[in-house]
Amino acid sequence: MNKEKDILILGIESSCDDTSASVVKNGILLSNIIAGQKVHEAYGGVVPELASRAHQQNIIPVVDQAIKQAGVRTEDITAIAFTRGPGLLGSLLVGTSFAKGFSLATGAPMIEINHLQAHVLAHFIQEKDQPYDPPKFPFLCLLVSGGNSQIIKVNDYLDMEVIGQTIDDAAGEAFDKCAKVMGLPYPGGPFVDKLAKEGNPDAFQFAKPRIQNFDYSFSGLKTSFLYFLRDRLKENENFIEERKADLCASLQKTIIDILLDKLVKAAKETGIKEISVAGGVSANSGLRNALIETAAKRHWKMHIPKFAFTTDNAAMIAMTGHFKYLKGEFVGMDAVPFARMDIRV
Repeated sequence: MNKEKDILILGIESSCDDTSASVVKNGILLSNIIAGQKVHEAYGGVVPELASRAHQQNIIPVVDQAIKQAGVRTEDITAIAFTRGPGLLGSLLVGTSFAKGFSLATGAPMIEINHLQAHVLAHFIQEKDQPYDPPKFPFLCLLVSGGNSQIIKVNDYLDMEVIGQTIDDAAGEAFDKCAKVMGLPYPGGPFVDKLAKEGNPDAFQFAKPRIQNFDYSFSGLKTSFLYFLRDRLKENENFIEERKADLCASLQKTIIDILLDKLVKAAKETGIKEISVAGGVSANSGLRNALIETAAKRHWKMHIPKFAFTTDNAAMIAMTGHFKYLKGEFVGMDAVPFARMDIRV
């Protein structure tokens, strides 16, 4: 009796400043290696040219570690999935070029992955001997990161519809920019989260935008926060240092209130009670707690990813690649990365 051949997907993620490689076997995660880039901390943000150079240095050792940790051979890889976009073009080029070289050397076909779609499908990453309770279709996903704030209606693995999104800045960007004004290190989001636990979330009030439908806006909040600090510093030059915890707590509460207000509205109007969150900001403890409380109050089935799968990682790329492989969705050597991509592409 012939044994069915294993489906081994190698995933490559290089959309921003994390170089990551992962191997998924028949839908089960075998390895997930991530190499970060400390070089950007001194600049208060990601420097695209430095990011692409670091990817070039990291990608071969990262892939080598992922394959070794998975306990498989390079020649056994069934297909290679790579992030095509959205992201920094120079960074994406490194991953795309590596995928092409790997495909030419091994004969493994290439699968293009939409980075945003992969964040949503991080909920379907299955680990050996770990509980597995993914969302049931259809479900809503609040995708929040440094570059995106969206509410997505997920009808199937590869059938998603954006029903709300930011019209300007993303939630993660608001965290980082406001943190920078307070003199916190980059990336600022985790530092705000940490200090917020020590502060009073009702100490200060900041602007909350009135945007139609399920869309978001965070530029007004950033401006409100900046002007508030400017006025207070005129009265007391030590204001930020003296009230940093309260500022972080109030800022975080405002951002969470804005995010949840539209998510509750979307859940009401669609009638969907399977709710999930994804993206880097989903690691924020304040947001996680608020979602759990809201879910209990509104009888939602809440799905929150493991911390390891909230930020950019190749496990979500390989997992999405697995679903696309089953549908036979491959690309050729003419594939080029895109800095901007719609989630449905």
